[in-house]
Amino acid sequence: MNTKEYISSGIIESYILGLASPEEAGILECVMKNNAEVKAAFEEAQKTLEDLATSQAVAPPAGLKSKIWNKIQQEQTTEEVQPAVIRDIPAAKPQQDIKLQQDTKPQSTGSWKTYAVAASVLFLVSAAGNLFWLNDQSKTKEEIAKMKTEKKAQDLAMQKMNQKMDMFSNPDLQMVMLKGVEKHTDSKAMVFWDKKTKEVYLNAESLPKAPEGMQYQLWAIADGKPVSAGMYTEEKDSKTALANIPKAQAFAITLEKQGGSTVPTMENMYVMGEI
Repeated sequence: MNTKEYISSGIIESYILGLASPEEAGILECVMKNNAEVKAAFEEAQKTLEDLATSQAVAPPAGLKSKIWNKIQQEQTTEEVQPAVIRDIPAAKPQQDIKLQQDTKPQSTGSWKTYAVAASVLFLVSAAGNLFWLNDQSKTKEEIAKMKTEKKAQDLAMQKMNQKMDMFSNPDLQMVMLKGVEKHTDSKAMVFWDKKTKEVYLNAESLPKAPEGMQYQLWAIADGKPVSAGMYTEEKDSKTALANIPKAQAFAITLEKQGGSTVPTMENMYVMGEI
């Protein structure tokens, strides 16, 4: 096995992902010390895999746990609050002395006004409290809905990552790293080519979002000629085979009009990688 065959065997990616056996790891470490080309391929593969993992990472919101706990405590406290009760004002006992009744009449009127004002204030306070409680409940429901949406996105991202890890560890899938060409040096993608079924899968989440009316197209270079290997969509990423390719020496991706092209638009090529 020559150097290029050794590099394309997938042992480097298996080593980086911790899937290589102790014997394979020892051999690779020894080869890297004595072969600059293998060492360079290792460093490049390591950087590519790290970039792919970083671009798909979804961190949970800061303080998510404490926020949920605080909201639960607030709801429990709200449920324990008892509504204010205004007791009936006891009726004044009849007085025998008319003069005394005349003296006390202004005071009774003043007391009635005082109670009326107090009742009005309590009513306004109660109404304001109810409005505040309803508003707080609405905010709580919005935050819970937002947290559910964030959790759903995290679960989906984790599902995608687990799926890619299964593909990395599948011995029947050959990984081909596609690097950005001159105009798109920061672009990268990865092809998974099934050695048995010859089906081709594409991970291209790191490519820029295709403009309206445009679509990425995968090409296989076989015997020096480009062969369409299928149209890429986000829904198909790493999950659905784009095409069946019996043989290829390289893969490339171009940006084409929606639906694809019969020949690649070379000036719109983004990435390419040899097998």
